[in-house]
Amino acid sequence: MTKHLLKLSDLSKTDFEVFFERAMELKRRQKQGTANRSLVGKTFGLLFDKPSTRTRASFEAAMVQLGGTPLFISSKDTQISRAEPIKDTARVLSRYFDGLAIRTFSQDIIDEFARFATIPIINALTDPYHPCQVLSDLLTILQFKKTYEKLKIAWVGDGNNMAHSWINAAAVLGLNLVLACPEEYFPNKIIVDEAIKKNPDKIKVTTDPVEAVREADVVNTDVWASMGQESEQDARRGVFEPFQVNSKLLAEAAKDAIVMHCLPAHRGEEITEDVLEGPNSVVWDQSENKLHMHKAIIEILLTS
Repeated sequence: MTKHLLKLSDLSKTDFEVFFERAMELKRRQKQGTANRSLVGKTFGLLFDKPSTRTRASFEAAMVQLGGTPLFISSKDTQISRAEPIKDTARVLSRYFDGLAIRTFSQDIIDEFARFATIPIINALTDPYHPCQVLSDLLTILQFKKTYEKLKIAWVGDGNNMAHSWINAAAVLGLNLVLACPEEYFPNKIIVDEAIKKNPDKIKVTTDPVEAVREADVVNTDVWASMGQESEQDARRGVFEPFQVNSKLLAEAAKDAIVMHCLPAHRGEEITEDVLEGPNSVVWDQSENKLHMHKAIIEILLTS
């Protein structure tokens, strides 16, 4: 098992399976009312540049449920905001915490923390990647479909950090992944090309949302403008309108397709109210599964 969780392309298929197996076991134990106190005496830091509801709450709850203590730190309240070098902060926080989740902008920040820290560093979101979310989403697919093999997984919308992490996962796990994005918002070509080398013929990027969703077992979307892109919201809306996940588009998918959204959702933009609240939607289970996956990630990295 890798010491850090920076991006999904760093993991092996076995690493994925270990995370899935432990997350499912921890979820089962919680539903049975069985406590799991594997991290008593451990302290876990959350250093966030960006706001969060689900990621922060699920990491904090995960640590508490495992018997440890979480400590949230807004980076604006630290000496990082006054230009303290990351390498200094990383070495100091390594003396205080047993692990650290970071939610920030640049992947370079995460990578530098990992170079200088002596504790596990977890990517809780950067502009190019969102690995913990996609691990949680794959756990949701396993919950409802029992397998991710031989499924068609569609991504509809922006070629953003979520799309990149799905591409990373597809390369390692051999997923059949089709992404539909406006051409000017395609995923990073280097990330796509590297993934296709590992998983040829199963990863495709198209401008046609119908092609992506046709007979898909999983339909996945996200907001059209991510954090930090709010000024582009109006301009993006016109470009992305044909990529809305609505009942007409969903009709192209398999009848038992599941619809996923990592939230927060902008109803009436990337997804319609009737689809988000409809019988195919699994977004609330998907959101819950962040808790169970985060427990697995923290436990495995802090005890391995």
